[in-house]
Formats: sequence, structure tokens, C-alpha cells
Amino acid sequence: MDSTTHKLYHVHGMHSRSHLDLYFSNKEDMVFAEDSLKFPMAMIHYKLSTGQIEGTFLVDISISSFIHHLYSASKFFKKIVLLRFQEKCIMELNRWLHDRTGAYDWSHTSSAAAELEGTRDELQEKEMRLRSSIVQILKCDFEQENITSPVLLPLADCIISAWLLEMISKNEDEYMKNLEKIIKLLKPGGQLLLIGALDTTYWFAGGERFHCFKYNEEFVKNAFGKLGLVIDYYAVQRRRNVSNLTDYKAILFIIGHKGE
Repeated sequence: MDSTTHKLYHVHGMHSRSHLDLYFSNKEDMVFAEDSLKFPMAMIHYKLSTGQIEGTFLVDISISSFIHHLYSASKFFKKIVLLRFQEKCIMELNRWLHDRTGAYDWSHTSSAAAELEGTRDELQEKEMRLRSSIVQILKCDFEQENITSPVLLPLADCIISAWLLEMISKNEDEYMKNLEKIIKLLKPGGQLLLIGALDTTYWFAGGERFHCFKYNEEFVKNAFGKLGLVIDYYAVQRRRNVSNLTDYKAILFIIGHKGE
């Protein structure tokens, strides 16, 4: 499917609240919970809990305005900076961050985080902990040499990127260039936790069809190696839902560390 026949997330923008409702909500007709909510949360919690990922400063660079994948990160990293492409997504995140009227309800994910940590009686504390860890929400632009220009961030101990590269890359070359820009934000020895959708060509949000760059497991592994990331962990969960909103085949979770 030619990327010119439908929209590009980072160019045309999207309806952020619709995206959350379709893929990350607690609505009865939301069928992606196993893949978009439970799998990434469980994987990140598991790997951080092993003590193999350490530091104080984490950067999250993902699509949309979801936050559920960061509950465990806020337990281990004192400072978290969120990078997003769209002003609407930043506004949505700020509404939640400052607990304003109309903020998105993430209680279904805070309860899931509490269950993972074995502290189900501390639901509000999970969101409060995450809010206190987020020190900045910045707009990013991958056309710039410094994607956070004019802000110059310190190098991160850890970066989490969820469902981003396939959404903003039209082909293999663009994927590699965009991945390289993310790696530049990482300090030597730092680790990248990447979440992505395998073999995807499209996805819907707000009634609009968006482009997705189709790639497989071997492509991602090779991309990591070519750009100097040593793979520390890799897991794939085959798709566990039926929906025509998107055509991915599986969700991947991969961790790589930057050479010293």
C-alpha cells in the first residue's frame, strides 16, 4: 500500500482522543488491550525489575498521548522527559499531568500497574508517582539535527519509544535515519526499549487512514546492529484480536544498549 494514498502521522496530525479511545481505553469495544496495554506494561515492568536497566534520566519518545507504559519507569527513574510531535498530543498530556478537568481517564491502567507491582491498594499513588517524575513535555522535529531544538537535553540513561518509527518512516532508509536520531539522545551504555508493530501497513484514528511502514523482526534486529546497538532482550507477542482498524501481525519488544 503506497504511503501517498493515506496520511502521515507526523505531517498531517491525528485526533488524539480518538486514538486513545480506539487503542488504549477501557471501553467495551476496545479489543487491543492484550497487545497495546498489557504486553508493553508487563514487559517494561519485568525488565526494569531485574535491575539490569539503571539510571536517573529517561526520555520517552512515542506517538499519541498515552502514558500507561511509563508507570514502572517512574519507579526507577527520577526524571522523565516526554517528546511528542503534535501540539494536540502535548495538550492532552498536560491536561492529564496537571489533573485538569476533562483529562483522560487512565485508572484502568493504574490498576493494572498496581497489580503488576503487587500493590493493588495504591492506585492513586501510581499516577501521582508518574506525574511527579515527568519534568518536561517537549515538541520534537526529526527534520532538525537536534530534534528538541532549541532545547538541548542531556544524554539519557534510557529511552523508551513506542509505535513511533513505523508511523513516521516511509521506507527503510527513513527508518534507519530516524532510529539513528533517537540513539543520539542516548548516553554510551544507555539502553533503548523499543515497542513496535510488525508487518503493518495502515491504522485508523478519527475516521482517517494513516500510513505505517511495514517491517519484520529481522529488519529491526539488523537495524539495531548497523547502528551500534547490542541487543539485550527480544520478545514478540502475536496479535490477539480481530479488527480492521489496523493490520499488524504482532507486537515486538526489543532492548538494545549503546556501545561504550
